[in-house]
Amino acid sequence: MLDSDLIRVNDLLVIVPLHTGSRWPSKGSKPTAQPVHISLAIPHDISSTARYDDLSRSINYSSLASTLRTCISPIVASQEHAFESLEQLLFRCFDLLLTPGSTSSPQLPGAQIKIVQLKPPLHCKKLAIEGEGTREPDASWKLTKIRHIVEDLECQPIIGVNPAERLEPQTVRINITVETSNATWALNHWLDFRVLIKRLHEKVDATSYLTLEALASFIAIETLQHLQSSSDGSITYNPKVNIKAAKPCALVFADSSEVEITRQFKDYQLTLSSTLESLEQSQSDTHSAAIAIGSNVGDRFQNIELALRLLENPLLVVKDRSIVSENAFLYVVNTSFLYESAPMYVRDQPSFINCACMIETNIPPVSLLQLTQKIEVIVGRQPSFRNGPRAIDLDIVLYDALEFDTRAPEERHTLDNLSGHLVIPHPRLSEREFVLRPLVDMIPEYHHPSFQKGLLALLNELLLVTNDLPMDRVIAFPRYPLSPGTSSPLPGIDPVPPTLTYWKYADSQSNRRLQSKNKSRTRLMATLNVTPDSFSDGSTYDTIPTALAYVQQAASADIIDIGGYSTRPGAAFVSVDEEIDRVVPIVEAIRSVDSAGTEGEYEENRVVREVPISVDTFRWEVAEKAILAGANCINDVYAFTGPQNYPYSASGANREQTTEYMRQMKSIARKYAVPAVLMHSRGDAGTNKDYSAYGYSDDAAVLEGVRVELGMKVDEIVEGKGGIRRWNVIVDPGIGFSKTVEDNLELLRQGAAVTADKLIGAGPREKKNPLMGFPQLVGASRKSFLGVILSNRLGKSTNAKDRAWATAGAITCAVQQGALVVRVHDPEMSDVIAVADALWR
Repeated sequence: MLDSDLIRVNDLLVIVPLHTGSRWPSKGSKPTAQPVHISLAIPHDISSTARYDDLSRSINYSSLASTLRTCISPIVASQEHAFESLEQLLFRCFDLLLTPGSTSSPQLPGAQIKIVQLKPPLHCKKLAIEGEGTREPDASWKLTKIRHIVEDLECQPIIGVNPAERLEPQTVRINITVETSNATWALNHWLDFRVLIKRLHEKVDATSYLTLEALASFIAIETLQHLQSSSDGSITYNPKVNIKAAKPCALVFADSSEVEITRQFKDYQLTLSSTLESLEQSQSDTHSAAIAIGSNVGDRFQNIELALRLLENPLLVVKDRSIVSENAFLYVVNTSFLYESAPMYVRDQPSFINCACMIETNIPPVSLLQLTQKIEVIVGRQPSFRNGPRAIDLDIVLYDALEFDTRAPEERHTLDNLSGHLVIPHPRLSEREFVLRPLVDMIPEYHHPSFQKGLLALLNELLLVTNDLPMDRVIAFPRYPLSPGTSSPLPGIDPVPPTLTYWKYADSQSNRRLQSKNKSRTRLMATLNVTPDSFSDGSTYDTIPTALAYVQQAASADIIDIGGYSTRPGAAFVSVDEEIDRVVPIVEAIRSVDSAGTEGEYEENRVVREVPISVDTFRWEVAEKAILAGANCINDVYAFTGPQNYPYSASGANREQTTEYMRQMKSIARKYAVPAVLMHSRGDAGTNKDYSAYGYSDDAAVLEGVRVELGMKVDEIVEGKGGIRRWNVIVDPGIGFSKTVEDNLELLRQGAAVTADKLIGAGPREKKNPLMGFPQLVGASRKSFLGVILSNRLGKSTNAKDRAWATAGAITCAVQQGALVVRVHDPEMSDVIAVADALWR
């Protein structure tokens, strides 16, 4: 048979009695006579009919049509044979066409049938059901495919980004197709079109999305949740929902604009509902929850870090096993960026530091509330007035997709009685940027079960109307070494360091201005190489007196980067012990600078003694020793994956080695709560410069290479059990490391694209840029590509120390592209940064 040959009967009009009613439900048990169109497609090889032009060799479609009209029409069908649903009518058609003894001739191998209800429930133009069936060897028939279709459901939501579109509802035309993969299951499970249409019409009318994309996703979720609620919990039911949402009024010279999506349950894992009873009864299941965190009393950063460590030790915090069972667990698996925000409700108090975390736990919601309340007491929260200052505030804002309120029903008309109660989702979430923005950092597509909107959509709507001051992002540097006797409030939990200082910087994805001027200035990292073979200044500062002299000369630097192992191609191997012996004494010397002398000398020495220090190393042993001596940050050119890190993949030959580097470096960064600079590299800096695999990108291939390769590592470092805090990560595109001259120039001139809000990858691997929003460090100082440019353009031969002015040119570009930190060898570059900031910030 030629599969492409079909004999069709289109739109056969038949009147059938339906118990499902028409525009309105049927009255009582009496069915309603309904006009329907039945269309048939019968597979049949027409080649013989065509050759002999003989109708007897084909299928008599007149006979097929007559069979259906005669056997289905209410003229011959009594009320007892009325159809309960369109599905039952469809199955009756298959009985007539595919089972022996029917009047159809010849015997049909199979059929495709579509039934359209012409007078469907209110608000839609048509309903339809499509099925495909085949004749089985035992003379029965088998349903192989079934689709349910809603045509042109019209709703009136607020939809659009233009100001005028926010003033009144407009028509949206919705088309829905539900395809059921398990057609056999569908034989005994019918879709209640009327209930689905009513649900969608009411809920869509109540929405106010900015985009059709968000509305289409909302409709898909609502449809899937309706299907799930009527599925009897069958694990074999896995429908595929196709949604088309169109705006007829959007375009002057077109009928409409439209978005089409296809979704399944798996696409909305977080939106499948749970019940509180099941959560309380089973503590073996793992649940996802979001906790918003804030502090504005005391050392805010220390308070937040301590709260997170206590969260991950519920058995140490709560001794009552009726609240937290013996098998209880809780893991922080993701964190947001840190924000400093003005107080929202009571203005006369200090600014808050806000963030959020995602947890995985088997602790039920009410017990989780008791755990967070206990942690607040341990951290130091004191009784205060409502919305007043607090050392720590832990709010459970989401728990799976649960909707839950511990208040009595008659008390739920107000939000003034929340104290001591748990309401999930948090009822004030949608009005608080300091909660929404951190959540969007982690789960922007999470669908709020009450508002029926994604969190990103809620944030965008809030930003359209809010008059609150913008929020600054912040990164904090802990103070080391710890004072003698520093301890944790609970045994078994590592002590949390106090804060040395913190930097504010702009959210690169936000168009809102900072709270005041000069807060987003570019930071200068001064490079102190204590090696005998650095490419730029080997043996210059490898003694304590020369190193201290450099630090004093670099008094305007925001951070000093100390390295004891050169990363230049061909550099001599240095053992771990030797690297420690080079670095640690310098760190100790800086932290021990004499506090005596005149007032001016005292202040100069204080600046030196308290300058933040980063340790430039890829070895966890060196990092830990340096931190304990007084370093505050890790700068790792291999991004926690070691020197043999290319190619980096989940199953590469070097995976075991890179995994050990990752595990150890994450452990050190997390234990000591220090920021980490994670750089893009491909092993030896002078090799592996081919980025042609990323030629699909609209940007330069090297930009996509950095986003994909460094993004993969950053995801591993930040997300999952044992991840470091998102707010402690600075990314470095790795200028000069496995890049051509043109690659380096692209990374400078398009630096903002490295952390931009855009999609990366191709085809099924396409996803959001994992580096989106991270602050950047750019290190172009004295690099050889600058020497190549000077040679090519000026015929000028230079060594590293001759490239200060060339470095200045690169710095101005880095500042213009929004870098948070520039790493330089010459402290005088602070003048260049100041002027560039005045021009570009």
